[in-house]
Amino acid sequence: MTKRIAVIGPESTGKSEVCQHLARIYETEWVPEYARFHLDRMDRPYEKEDLKLIAQGQMAWEDDKAEEAGEYLFCDTNLIVMKVWSDHKYGDTDPWILEELEKRHYDFYLLGNIDLIWRPDPQREHPKMRKHFFDIYENYLKEHNLPYGIVSGIEDLRVKCAQDLIEDFFKK
Repeated sequence: MTKRIAVIGPESTGKSEVCQHLARIYETEWVPEYARFHLDRMDRPYEKEDLKLIAQGQMAWEDDKAEEAGEYLFCDTNLIVMKVWSDHKYGDTDPWILEELEKRHYDFYLLGNIDLIWRPDPQREHPKMRKHFFDIYENYLKEHNLPYGIVSGIEDLRVKCAQDLIEDFFKK
């Protein structure tokens, strides 16, 4: 059975790059961030209702990739990120996202540390709030007793850190 690993964390913490590298290392699939695909095609700023559409698209992509994956499936974001973002921007989260968040199972989480330089991107909004968001993600993982490791380091060291965390966790 494929083990799902969600890679979460604040903006500009190398989530996509880590997912791509890990998928190559383990010769498996990874799920890109659907929000980028969705938002790049909009001709207006996103609204609260868009977050549910993004979450549904993310889960559809994840389910599709799971059918093709090998031992692992690396997910560049998940519904925790959608909840944190929605709560921050709009003060609450769509019930569908919350219900689906309770149903979805991930075997392990990789939490991107904020030790990378923040890089501007049209879809990034909070360069000065990365510590704030990192703490929210980590607290969520702890409060829900979810298995996780913190991915740190630059370039190849970051990928090696992620790989070591995976290997150590699944050896247990």
